[in-house]
Amino acid sequence: MLNTLSGRFLILTTVFVMLAEILIFVPSISRFRLDYLADRLERAQIASLALLADDMLETELEAELLENAGVFNVVLRRDEVRQLVLSSPIPAPISGTYDLRMSSPFALIGHAMQRLVTPENQIIRVIGAPVRDAGLLIEITIETDGLRDAMIDYGVRILLLSAVISIFTAVLLFAAVRRFMVKPIKGVIGYMQRYAAAPEDARGIIHPSAGVRELREAEEALMQLQTELTQALKQRERLAQLGGAVAKVSHDLRNILTSAQLFTDRIEMSEDPLVRRLAPKLVNSITRAVSLCEGTLAFGRAEEPAPTFGRVALYGQVEDILESESLAGGTEGRIRFLNEVPVDLSLRADPEQLFRIVMNLVRNARQAIEATGQEGQITLSAREDTESWWISVADTGPGLPPKARENLFTPFQGGIRKGGTGLGLAIADELARGHGGMVVLRETGPDGTVFDICLPKGDGTL
Repeated sequence: MLNTLSGRFLILTTVFVMLAEILIFVPSISRFRLDYLADRLERAQIASLALLADDMLETELEAELLENAGVFNVVLRRDEVRQLVLSSPIPAPISGTYDLRMSSPFALIGHAMQRLVTPENQIIRVIGAPVRDAGLLIEITIETDGLRDAMIDYGVRILLLSAVISIFTAVLLFAAVRRFMVKPIKGVIGYMQRYAAAPEDARGIIHPSAGVRELREAEEALMQLQTELTQALKQRERLAQLGGAVAKVSHDLRNILTSAQLFTDRIEMSEDPLVRRLAPKLVNSITRAVSLCEGTLAFGRAEEPAPTFGRVALYGQVEDILESESLAGGTEGRIRFLNEVPVDLSLRADPEQLFRIVMNLVRNARQAIEATGQEGQITLSAREDTESWWISVADTGPGLPPKARENLFTPFQGGIRKGGTGLGLAIADELARGHGGMVVLRETGPDGTVFDICLPKGDGTL
């Protein structure tokens, strides 16, 4: 009960109503004391009228009048003359005097609280103004037992009434909250649980029905989120099925093309001039098809594993990459490879994944220069600052076309050369982001292209 919204609301409502009633109780009990004393003054004034009508009263009659008024003596001041009208023996000394004509609200509250916490019976003097202007003042002497008992009785009745009111109010609010807030919220939770169990099932999408504006806005936002997520899951499922089919086709096609590639070696040895002239084109076409299948299979793997970090001597790794690319290109010296990485520079990265990142960028640069049929140069450099290591791959190629710049890291759309898949940059960017870094195109144009690889130093970003 305490952990539910309606239960806590019930308890808080009861507490707050009781606090409000306590704040009301203090001035109420003070007002009751004032009315009690004013009533005793009025009774004493009525009792004194008998003496004003007849100057001589019997002792028994005077005692009866004082007992009915609940006082020990009565003093009237009329025409500046102070007169003891009725009197009887006072059992104890007077402990205090209270003038009701000049008491402020705070003084009345203080006197009332003092009386409640004082259990001893005391004799007090009370001064007030006579009713109907029947004199300048009236003064009485009374004991406090009756006053305190009456105040306690009144206070208990006030507190009991406050408790009944607070409980009744809390129950009504509890029922209202459950009807207009808790029930719609439970409905939203039920929709969320059903949707979480089967997000592909469109029947689990919520239908807004709350009458409260805030809850209805929440339901509408949840409906939009569920609709978009369901569509995204369906699209993802279709793409996953398509990717599986493409992977199977690419695998089988690669095997077929690999066999065909072996036959082309024999075709190149043919003595027929026409065959010898067309054979290189056939070989290049089959080679590109095999490369496309291998790239598709590589990209279609589930996910790249998390990087295993270690210290990497960047200069030696770059040397291996440049040597491999110079042999693979067969450019016969038309492309120069320069390693300007500081010899003593080492960085923290996954050696295998860093090799693939740099290799993909260098290979793209080499292929871009080869496509022009002209000489060119590829330069690798590196630097570091307080936060990151930076590796730059610069080439003197023709620059990136507009379409490649728009889809730079999009698989199968960011290809630069004819027949390219655009997977190299996508894979390099994915591996760099796995390190907490990024691949950035710094500049491109007719004079060449420069890519920067940023790898952060901080452990938090890794």
